[in-house]
Amino acid sequence: MRRAALFLSAAALMVSAVALSAQTTNFAGKWTMVPDPNAATGGRGGGGGLGMEVTIAQDDKTLTTTRTTQNGDVKSTYNLDGSESTNTMSFGGNSIDQKSTGKWDGPKFTITTTRTGQNGPTTSTMALWLDASGNLMIASTNPPRGGGDPVTRTFTYKKN
Repeated sequence: MRRAALFLSAAALMVSAVALSAQTTNFAGKWTMVPDPNAATGGRGGGGGLGMEVTIAQDDKTLTTTRTTQNGDVKSTYNLDGSESTNTMSFGGNSIDQKSTGKWDGPKFTITTTRTGQNGPTTSTMALWLDASGNLMIASTNPPRGGGDPVTRTFTYKKN
């Protein structure tokens, strides 16, 4: 009887470990955005994406993005376990703290970020997943500048 209980406990642990490892996707690498020939230009937008190039590092606990902007490299780190992470962004000499939480939904990782600006708090989401071809897909939902409904844009990145 004890052996059966021990065997069942070990089997349950193995199934849990396999399920957990199956739900996490490794996004590590250097990625370059694939331009969308159908994208409108010059419109009031929702922004988003991770710029033209992004390097992602990932370990068991965190996902870190590093992207190059006009003001230098911007590095953001997100916890993979759902706990809150804080990243500080600098704009025109001002610093803004962003609070983010991440959630796995199968192979997709969604980051929800809240920041407080001059018009109060705003919330955005960024979902990351790999498509069937191994491209990094990012769906970014942001409140538009000037009010209105949130805007979602999807970006495709190829691995370098």
